[in-house]
Amino acid sequence: MTRTTSPQADVYARVTAKIVADLEQGVRPWMKPWSADHAAGKITRPLRHNGIPYKGINVIMLWSASVTKGFACPLWLTFKQALELGGPVRKGESGELVVYANRITRTETDDKGEEVEHEIPFMKGYTVFNAEQCEDLPAHYYAKAEAPTLTPAARIERADLFFAATGADIRHGGTRAYYAEGPDTVQMPPFETFRDAESHAATLAHEITHWTKHDKRLARDFGRVRHGDEGYAKEELVAELGSAFLAADLEITPEVREDHAAYIASWLKALKDDKRLIFSAAAHAQRAADYLHGLQPKTEEERAAA
Repeated sequence: MTRTTSPQADVYARVTAKIVADLEQGVRPWMKPWSADHAAGKITRPLRHNGIPYKGINVIMLWSASVTKGFACPLWLTFKQALELGGPVRKGESGELVVYANRITRTETDDKGEEVEHEIPFMKGYTVFNAEQCEDLPAHYYAKAEAPTLTPAARIERADLFFAATGADIRHGGTRAYYAEGPDTVQMPPFETFRDAESHAATLAHEITHWTKHDKRLARDFGRVRHGDEGYAKEELVAELGSAFLAADLEITPEVREDHAAYIASWLKALKDDKRLIFSAAAHAQRAADYLHGLQPKTEEERAAA
């Protein structure tokens, strides 16, 4: 019997193949998700045509495309959306795959003749184009960056307040940055040993993502048995992605850490063995980022809307 590849399986394979290709070239596609040239911001997640940020695996895929093709604009549109805005996609341009996950409910009859409802997850892929691939869109799609709204010092202060609001027990000392699950503490080298305040904040974003895995928070467990095993490498991938998401949200530059270069080989093996791993890791990273944002004090607008 000939087996055909389902559209969902093909989406997993296509996305994983792209990430693997990047990693095999020594490129971590989540490590340069920013541009200083566009008015939408210096560092940002990819945005839908209406300004709503993408999440999870779509962030990584569109960051990768932006780095590869040199797009400064973070805004993405479907072919139809571009037409509706009067800015058709230029002839010959190729789009990028993004995915949409949802569930459908199906009613089936069980062995007892009773009707039972089952939720069935599904995933669909569709194509989007960067605003720079379109002509005659409204002016704000092409707007160049003006003077930053926040100074570097103000961005770091905002990041410091963000980490403090999590309530994590963050300690400084020693020569290593790590999360210790037993005592439930985040350990950071002394502030003055970092290249600058931004690199300190970026490293802390990585460790604070690890902090979310504790049983009393997100209870994230990949079955790690020892340092360097597959479960350890998967958790490191989640922390890498989570810190990149946070860096974009906090407008700080992600930190390329030398001690994580060794994980690329283990990530490649794991990704080749499991075509769904990058989706799972991105989803865990997104949940970690959302959890940390949920610990922040509400703004006046949020309190009014509650």
